[in-house]
Amino acid sequence: MFDAAVEAALPDKLLGAYLPKPPKGRTVVVGCGKAAASMAKAVEDHWAGALSGLVVTRYGHRAATRRIEVVEAAHPVPDLAGSAAAARILTMVQGLSADDLILFLASGGGSALLALPAPGLTLADKKAVTRTLLTSGANIAEINCVRKHLSAVKGGRIAAAGAPARIVTLAISDVPGDDPALIASGPTVADPTTFADALAVLHKYRITQPAAVLNHLHAAVDETPKPDDPRFARHELHVVATAKMSLEAAAEVARKAGVTPLILGDAIEGESRDVALVHAGIARQVKREGHPATPPCVLLSGGETTVTVRGHGRGGRNTEFLLAVAMALNGEPGISALAADTDGIDGTETSAGAVLTSDSLERAAARNLDVTSMLADNDSHRFFSELGDLVITGPTLTNVNDFRAILVE
Repeated sequence: MFDAAVEAALPDKLLGAYLPKPPKGRTVVVGCGKAAASMAKAVEDHWAGALSGLVVTRYGHRAATRRIEVVEAAHPVPDLAGSAAAARILTMVQGLSADDLILFLASGGGSALLALPAPGLTLADKKAVTRTLLTSGANIAEINCVRKHLSAVKGGRIAAAGAPARIVTLAISDVPGDDPALIASGPTVADPTTFADALAVLHKYRITQPAAVLNHLHAAVDETPKPDDPRFARHELHVVATAKMSLEAAAEVARKAGVTPLILGDAIEGESRDVALVHAGIARQVKREGHPATPPCVLLSGGETTVTVRGHGRGGRNTEFLLAVAMALNGEPGISALAADTDGIDGTETSAGAVLTSDSLERAAARNLDVTSMLADNDSHRFFSELGDLVITGPTLTNVNDFRAILVE
């Protein structure tokens, strides 16, 4: 099912149907995200006319492009390579005419990868606030609201710089609800949020540093372009892959195997361990009472949970989810699970996620692994690594966020 979910979101199978006709003038392809290089390759494979451009992707996520340059940079905390690439992309889209086309390729991870600080801020400022937000428990909408208001390229600024050229954005969604303004922080999408909203996020999570960031948000100079801005008049957007599409592909695999799929939702958010308790409760009810479905049944869900980091261990939101499920089920027989990120990277780890079986706790006890203390220390990656139950795919070159499946037999 996980393989089918990833397969359903691969750019080479999707982008061809959404490409516009070549323009009278130039075609400039730019973009950002973990799928940006594979999207660029798909464009090249399906494009008849001339084109050029640059995309920035995460280290290790390169694809074999011929005409579109690929730059690799850091994620989730930005680096100089991403900042330099963002500056080059901003320059590339400027000075174009109404006869030209900007093809923007957006996918998850683009917020960190396309990182050009707003005037008066440094990359160090952005890195510091990003690190704090990522461990604060803030959700992706909150994080990206702040990112947009610290950026020279996010929140519609690429589109504003590219006017009057026609702009077509093709996006692979990794955000709950598939809001285009949140995917990669919407470099070509009008931004409904404000400096005041970004400040409210920092206040909510008691973030008071760096001082330059707070000062910049308080000054509120040069607000992001809003939906009524005429520079968006020639912008066309298509979300070509979503978590829902991938969950439906996984559900079809289950049906063919004689297992009833129950999709709980494609936009589930919240603390990983809290979401785990809900999923475990539903699985237990299916097992014991045959409700809301009878076994064999698989519970499927997508979205993006969060982890408020309180410990010093290693882990991502998917392994944290699974470890919390393991504790809640306490070895309930006949229930197994998989939770993994469709991009192949769970947080900052080298695994996509992990699998859980009804004997995971028993095997952990035999290895003297204290489940309660490891969850408290956010050490879920080490737990599943010790059991040999990590899911390791390498970069999948797409990203529709988390995939969770709980099989009840």
